[in-house]
Amino acid sequence: MLSIEKYQEEFIAYLDNFSTCKEPKNLYNPINYILGLGGKRLRPVLTLMTADIFSGTYKSALNAALSIEVFHNFSLVHDDIMDDAPLRRGQSTVHEKWDVNTGILSGDAMLIMAYQLFENYEPIVFQALAKLFSKTALEVCEGQQYDVDFEIRNDVTITEYLKMIEYKTAVLVGAAMKMGAIVAKASVEDQNNIYEFGRFLGIAFQLQDDYLDAFGDPKTFGKQVGGDIIENKKTYLYLKALEFSNESDRKELSQLFASNPDDVTTKIEVAKQFFVSTGSADATKNAIQEYTKKAFTVLESLNIAEDKKQLLKSFGNNLMNRTV
Repeated sequence: MLSIEKYQEEFIAYLDNFSTCKEPKNLYNPINYILGLGGKRLRPVLTLMTADIFSGTYKSALNAALSIEVFHNFSLVHDDIMDDAPLRRGQSTVHEKWDVNTGILSGDAMLIMAYQLFENYEPIVFQALAKLFSKTALEVCEGQQYDVDFEIRNDVTITEYLKMIEYKTAVLVGAAMKMGAIVAKASVEDQNNIYEFGRFLGIAFQLQDDYLDAFGDPKTFGKQVGGDIIENKKTYLYLKALEFSNESDRKELSQLFASNPDDVTTKIEVAKQFFVSTGSADATKNAIQEYTKKAFTVLESLNIAEDKKQLLKSFGNNLMNRTV
C-alpha cells in the first residue's frame, strides 16, 4: 500500500502522459486544460487504492482510474455550462476561457475517451467495467436533471435531495472503488460492499461540499463561495433551514431563494444567517458524520486485513475534515 500522496503522484504522472497534442487543437486543448487544473483527484486515488487493498496492483488500475477522472471532468465541463459558472478550481471554466460550443464538443470527446480506456483490459474485465460505467454515467445524468428540476420546484423533500446527490455525486465515488476491485479480481461480494462504502462516503462528501459552498474559505475552496445560494439551489442546508423555521421565517427564506438581486453579497449573508440561526448548519454537519459512519460500518464486512480497513477510515476522516 502507498500513501495517499504517493497514489496522487503516480496518477498525475500517468495523467500527464495521457495529455495529447492532437489536432484539432481547439478540441483537445480544452481537454488538457480542465484535466490539468488539479483538484483533489479523489476518485482515481480511490480506484488505485482499492486495487491494492484487494491484493491487485495499483498500476493495473491506472487506466480505470484515468477513465473515472476523465468522465468526472467531462461532467464538470457540461455542469459549468448549465450553471453558467465562471470559476472551476479557482480558474476560468472551459466555456468562459473558450466558448459554449467548445465546452460541449470537448466534453463529448472526453466521454468517448473515458470509454476507450477500458479497451486496455482483457474482455471479461472490460465487460464488467463498461457495464458499471454505463450504469453510473446514466445515473449521474439523472442526478443532474434532478438538480436542474429542483431549482424551479418549491416542494423538494430531504429524501429527494439525498437521492439527487447520491446519483449526481455518490454513485461515481462508489463506482471508482468498485472498478479498482474489479481490476483486482475481488469477489463479487467485496466488489459490491466496497461500492456501498464509496456510495455512503460520496453522500457525506457532497453534503460537505454543500456546507463549504456556504461557509468555506474562498481562498481554499476553489469555487465561488455562495454559488448555490446565488443559483437558488435547494441544498440540504436550505431544506433543513425551512424545516426548522417558523412560518414567517420560512416565507422569508423561500422568497429569498426565489429572488435574483443584483446585490448577491447581501443575499448570501442573509441566507447564511438563516442556516446558522435555524440550526441547519449544525444539522448538515451531523448528517456528514452520519453518512461517514455508515460508510465505516460497511468496512466491517470486507474480506481485507484490519490495517487496510484503518487506511480507508483514515481516508474518510481526512475527506470529511477538508476545507477544499
